[in-house]
Amino acid sequence: MADPGGSRQNVTFPSNGGEAHGYLAVPPSGSGPGLVVVQEWWGLTSHIAEMADRFAAEGFTVLAPDLFGGATTHDREEAQRLMQQLPVERAARDLRGAVDFLLAHPAATGDAVGTVGFCMGGGFALVLAAQEGDRVAAAVPFYGLPDTPGFDYRGLTAEVLGHYAEQDRRISMAEVDEAAARIEAASGRKPEIHFYPAGHAFMNDENLLGTHDPEQAGIAWRRTLAFLRGVLD
Repeated sequence: MADPGGSRQNVTFPSNGGEAHGYLAVPPSGSGPGLVVVQEWWGLTSHIAEMADRFAAEGFTVLAPDLFGGATTHDREEAQRLMQQLPVERAARDLRGAVDFLLAHPAATGDAVGTVGFCMGGGFALVLAAQEGDRVAAAVPFYGLPDTPGFDYRGLTAEVLGHYAEQDRRISMAEVDEAAARIEAASGRKPEIHFYPAGHAFMNDENLLGTHDPEQAGIAWRRTLAFLRGVLD
């Protein structure tokens, strides 16, 4: 069952005439490139907040929007229901509001942000990059693709680094290759794609699939930091 009190919200930001919520983490230096971290289907959990904290510790100003309005869960059926009930238009507005918020925030440097997403959030990271054009300079999806068949990547100008699992039962390597080809055709930029000898959600040490892989997670983490610094710094 969803836990309405489990979310790690600590900030409110304007979104399409209303309010959205999220978790903000600022680097020890007080400023750094803006980064939107997009949740998995479990909600804005402690894992996502900890990922935001890790990126902040590495020098980024991070906002993780709460797309489920405060609900979190560790039940797969409930997570599926929350994801299916999430209006794509509202999620897109919340994510656009997150970009607006970071670009106007005094702790965020630069005129573009990066985005990192996990599972469901990996697809949204690519959608956000296509939606926001040159306001998103770097997109890093972890084991996620847009749900829309034949998603139109026109508008995406970001550099893309993708992390995918060889033993993922949800997304095949062929699907990833096909998406990478469409990204390149639409944007003229070849995405950097890595496949890992691991299962879905290998970055998440809280995942219920038993697929967390510390070694592969470490490799992906180091690649992500190098990529984001190279694009956003």
